[in-house]
Amino acid sequence: MPPRRRRPEPEALAAALADVEAGDPARASLKLLVKHYLDELVEAAPGYSVEVRVPPYGAVQAVAGGRHTRGTPRAVVETDALTWIALARGGLTWDDAVGTHRIAASGERTDLAPYLPLTGPRAGSGPA
Repeated sequence: MPPRRRRPEPEALAAALADVEAGDPARASLKLLVKHYLDELVEAAPGYSVEVRVPPYGAVQAVAGGRHTRGTPRAVVETDALTWIALARGGLTWDDAVGTHRIAASGERTDLAPYLPLTGPRAGSGPA
């Protein structure tokens, strides 16, 4: 498993969450939260069978199963930053995000509902 990134300071997470909740968040706030919640997903669902992408801020491999090493991954989940943050915080359900086409998911094991919401800061309900 790749080395874990250093966790952001709680004050930095709280400030980024406040920025998102205020609307029109700064790019730095989105980046901090996306990377934080991608790290939380890797902890909650260790593995390499699904690539989760939140362009342009980050991507990780998670979920137990076959390992992807090169080329096009067998399973990919892709979404935007605000959708990922809302999913991670519980402000949006997986089914609602898929139903409104806010997530593109293809391949096996791409239903991340069992892992969401993730642990960590949860002030408010998150952007929906």
